Amino acid sequence: AAELVVNDINAKGGVLGKQVQLLVEDDVCKPEVATNTATKLVSEGVHVVLGHICSGATKAALGIYKDANIPVMSPSATNPDLTQSGDYPNFFRTIASDDAQARMQVDFALDVLNLKKIAVLHDKGDYGKGLAEFAKQFIEADERAELVLYEGITPGAVDYSAVVQKIKRSGAEAVIFGGYHPEASKIVSQMRKKRMDTIFISDDGVKDDTFIKVAQESAEGVYATGPRDTSSNPMAIAAEQAHQKAFGADPGAFFLNAYAATLALLNAIEQAGSTDYAAVTEALRTKDVETPLGKIRFDERGDAIGVGFSMYQVKDGVYVELK
Repeated sequence: AAELVVNDINAKGGVLGKQVQLLVEDDVCKPEVATNTATKLVSEGVHVVLGHICSGATKAALGIYKDANIPVMSPSATNPDLTQSGDYPNFFRTIASDDAQARMQVDFALDVLNLKKIAVLHDKGDYGKGLAEFAKQFIEADERAELVLYEGITPGAVDYSAVVQKIKRSGAEAVIFGGYHPEASKIVSQMRKKRMDTIFISDDGVKDDTFIKVAQESAEGVYATGPRDTSSNPMAIAAEQAHQKAFGADPGAFFLNAYAATLALLNAIEQAGSTDYAAVTEALRTKDVETPLGKIRFDERGDAIGVGFSMYQVKDGVYVELK
């Protein structure tokens, strides 16, 4: 994504009349490597950083960039603390944080479906459990709602009948599940076999066609949050075609988030009229930029305004975005 954007901008004369140069490093997703990567990039005099990819590695590197007054933007680090702790005023991201999915799931259950009794399950992993803990907090903070069950399941198990029985006994009107599609498909299938019509709401780890293929008719009616559909955005279409042309393959995960982040960083330098830290971060927060994810800028914490999740539902064997 970065290469495509930079080649495009350089062909048009660059930023502030200068060509953009990419310095590429790999932290292999490890916090202990990320600190070395950050130190190296700082010593090479970078003005802005696109990355890191994983939340743990991002967090490890952020302090080094902060001390050097370098803005950092991740296309993929979703850990809420990165923006909510207030520790990293130099950090921005073009992906919504994990708590945004949990917030949407709980609000949807209470406000749209008018449910009261909710069970929350998770797969004990960082992602699934983190999301479930937020859902639990949001339910407990709302007097309309009652958390009737909160439980971790063992990933990879063949049989989830014990937890399905607990859901049934709890009287839950809906289950919110934090985790991935292999476990979700088994739980939903076992619930439907027991003739339970309890509503199932999950996350972007389940908003996956494999879930529908495995759960088959049991998937029908399931809700899941996922990134907003940008497939009709002309910039997204053009970016994906450019990737196909340059690399002979479809882009991978977070490609559009990275494309948007590259555009946002370079636009901020252009708008600021310099690479001055205060001017660039001010521009990121106050100037809109058109991206494949839509028109975005960043809030005080560094989260992108205009980037977020939608609720999807399986209808006739496909996930459909609910408006």
